[in-house]
Amino acid sequence: MRLIPAPLHRILDFLTVVAFAVAPAVLGLTRFAATLSYTLASVHLAMTLLTRFSPSDQNLVPLRLHGAVESIVGVVLIALPWLTKWDGSPQIFYRAAGLVILLVWAISRYRSEVSPSVA
Repeated sequence: MRLIPAPLHRILDFLTVVAFAVAPAVLGLTRFAATLSYTLASVHLAMTLLTRFSPSDQNLVPLRLHGAVESIVGVVLIALPWLTKWDGSPQIFYRAAGLVILLVWAISRYRSEVSPSVA
């Protein structure tokens, strides 16, 4: 069931950017966990700004590609604490972020809605 339309997804993407940007300060993430969080905030912001969320957008990244990238990122973030042997705040944050990203991916509409043409 695809409940989240593209305009709402775009807003959620900006909230995701904020979450990654503030997580190191709020959760006390350090070293690689903090650097990765800042990097993900930057990359997610760039991807969001470059994504074609509507047919009238002239942006480079198709919405379906945006969705594909998010699905991969979600899985990687869930696995990352296990691969890095993180525990505590980094483990909880990255697993939760991955889970939320996958949930939003699962219920988002990755097709730009086309308004009916006037004949």
